[in-house]
Amino acid sequence: MLYLLLLISGLAILLLGGGGLVRGSTGLAKSYGVSPLLVGLTIVAFGTSAPELVVNVVGALKEQTDIAFGNVAGSNLANLGLVLGGTAIMSRLRINDQIVTRDLPFLLLSSTAIIIMILDPTLRGQKSLLDFSDALILLLFFSIFMYMTFGDLASNHHSSENLETGSFWSGRTFNWLTVLLGSLGLAVGGEMVITNGVALANILGISPTIVGMALVAIGTSLPELVTSIIAAMRKEADLCVGNIIGSNIFNLLLVLPVTAIIYPISTDVRGAQDIGVSLALAASIIIIYLSNKKKMGKLWGILFLTSYISYMCYRIFG
Repeated sequence: MLYLLLLISGLAILLLGGGGLVRGSTGLAKSYGVSPLLVGLTIVAFGTSAPELVVNVVGALKEQTDIAFGNVAGSNLANLGLVLGGTAIMSRLRINDQIVTRDLPFLLLSSTAIIIMILDPTLRGQKSLLDFSDALILLLFFSIFMYMTFGDLASNHHSSENLETGSFWSGRTFNWLTVLLGSLGLAVGGEMVITNGVALANILGISPTIVGMALVAIGTSLPELVTSIIAAMRKEADLCVGNIIGSNIFNLLLVLPVTAIIYPISTDVRGAQDIGVSLALAASIIIIYLSNKKKMGKLWGILFLTSYISYMCYRIFG
């Protein structure tokens, strides 16, 4: 009963954190004259990736990275299939030009690089490990992505002297505080959900496969789900899609390499398969953009969600 109460408390903290993060980041976007899309790809994406980072770093410090790769791969799958699909069912999402011309290709390139890192030693009959050298390559990709993102941030920056109200409760200081507290709430809430969810799974005798690939991954994706639903309800479609794509890039190019630097991550061909499925879902967004007037509606949302559920059933029971 205690684990269940703590799990529910964690979900409540996630909801509060997600609301604070969206409210603060959109307020910052307006006060700095920056588009909500760029904020979604940076501040919100990092904040919602905090649970994955916390879980993986703690596991790496304990030299227990068995579920680390599954956490990242499963979270990225959940972000696209569960979060993006579920949000599109609730509210029609507009796909911004920049997402398709820059951010999605970057995500596809990063996913392909990780698949090659996994398959190359496997095809040569060696054990597949994501180690320090792989981590440096991924962090280089991350640095390039952040350079490009902040380059756009600077070029899209408009003078905002008249945008600052001067009042603490409506100004930038309050918005930054809201973002920080929201991110903290997401990290704490995500950790509570995972810790107590895993404890419940152990009590119920659920297999480690479900705990690693499904429970932990879905648990760490709850911030993205909460933040995206709130963004959709507030009609902030740019923030919603940008958050999901940005979070997936952060997971692959920050969470994964930081974990690998602390302790090598062991994976196999099925890990490459997981990344490949998320890559296919991400590529589908480009098809939606080209064929559906830059909008992702309910039908596509149902397709994404169904694909995610079907693949997870195959992965767990297959």
